[in-house]
Amino acid sequence: MSTQTPSSRRDPGWILRLIVALLRAPVTAMVGRRWNGGENIPPHEGFVIAANHVSHIDPIMLAHFLYDNGAPPRYLAKAAILDVPVLGRILRSTGQIPVYRGTSNAADAYSAACAAVESGEGVIFYPEGTITRDPGEWPMGGKSGAARVALTTGCPVIPIAQWGPNLFLAPYTARPRFLPRKTMEVTAGPPVDLDDLRGREITHEVLAEAMDRIMAAITELLAGIRGEVPPAERLSLHDPRVKQRPRPARLTKEG
Repeated sequence: MSTQTPSSRRDPGWILRLIVALLRAPVTAMVGRRWNGGENIPPHEGFVIAANHVSHIDPIMLAHFLYDNGAPPRYLAKAAILDVPVLGRILRSTGQIPVYRGTSNAADAYSAACAAVESGEGVIFYPEGTITRDPGEWPMGGKSGAARVALTTGCPVIPIAQWGPNLFLAPYTARPRFLPRKTMEVTAGPPVDLDDLRGREITHEVLAEAMDRIMAAITELLAGIRGEVPPAERLSLHDPRVKQRPRPARLTKEG
């Protein structure tokens, strides 16, 4: 595991350090960790993280991975969560960015994400916009936010794959499975190659190509973690085949 503490990056603040101190011991007692690719987290420049989403708890594991690698986590989070009394105030104080979907303030999140990246921070996107609904729990198609910020600012996009949180807390369920003890795997890959798209007009076609490359990189990393071959085609959230495809046997890695 590579741990970097870049001097130019925003101080995480005492609230985030307190949260980490309170959560680290119980989390590490309940689950194992296998962090890979920490050296791909840029130490001195802003960046975008694009990650798959497999469980309600994987943001905690991804935040743990990034914090361990010197990058205070900064998510684009639903405004409904950040508007919750007390909890929302705590999350906002740690630099999380509210997303007001379907309102006149929806563009504010994009502007805030660009500003954060340009100031040297890392901003986390879940391009699928929800926990995957693919029957095999593979990444689905992605929305364009991560690509738009990357192409606007010129920052690198770091793909990240997660596996294990879904074995502890299955997608769209509320009952964790403590035994056997699960291993949380997070792997960061090298920056996605978008060089030929930079400097071009940011059209729908350019964004679609960029997101296809980003989701392909995430899927490749996840295939390496799982030791499986992913489907040849990624499904979209609204694809009717999401509920028709059979669930394949899964290779679980316990630790």
